[in-house]
Amino acid sequence: MSLLRKKLAAGAAVMALGGFLAACDTDDDAAEDMEVVEEGEETEGEDAVTAASITDDADQVVASLSTDGNWLTAIIADVAIDDDVTVAGTFHDGDDEAEAEYRKLALYAQDEDRNVTDEYTLAVGTMTVESPNFRIQEGTLDGDVYVDAEGFELLNSTVTGDVTFASQELMDAALMDEGTVEGEVTVEE
Repeated sequence: MSLLRKKLAAGAAVMALGGFLAACDTDDDAAEDMEVVEEGEETEGEDAVTAASITDDADQVVASLSTDGNWLTAIIADVAIDDDVTVAGTFHDGDDEAEAEYRKLALYAQDEDRNVTDEYTLAVGTMTVESPNFRIQEGTLDGDVYVDAEGFELLNSTVTGDVTFASQELMDAALMDEGTVEGEVTVEE
């Protein structure tokens, strides 16, 4: 890849991150006055956001969804993961511990006005959700989902496989009215 293409791709990723962070606030307020930095980059400001992963790399998606991952994982192209994926750990909205527990998988791109401009597909065998208040927003999760945490949500997104809940209580706490499940929605027996 040429240097110019790498710079253009990096610039597009930074712009996308700014748009995703603006849309990720749970009450839809824009995240203003935030400096976007690469993970591991040192900053002097207190408002630096380092806990988001924007990628089209399968290994980075898996790492971002792990216990040591990020509160926000956003893909910027279709991604296929050959193995099962576990979403684990407790995270907070905006990676701010003063905020509510919240975690998001963004399967879309948007413009500066938060209009969805593209949707992507994340293909997995089975995604096991162990993080509370985990939202899949826009796009398609191609595979099955097993939910073992409270507050699972589908927002304008599609799951092509089945969604199975570990208990009736977890199913009752889920918000899936604004999403589509092409398979069956059941409680584990």
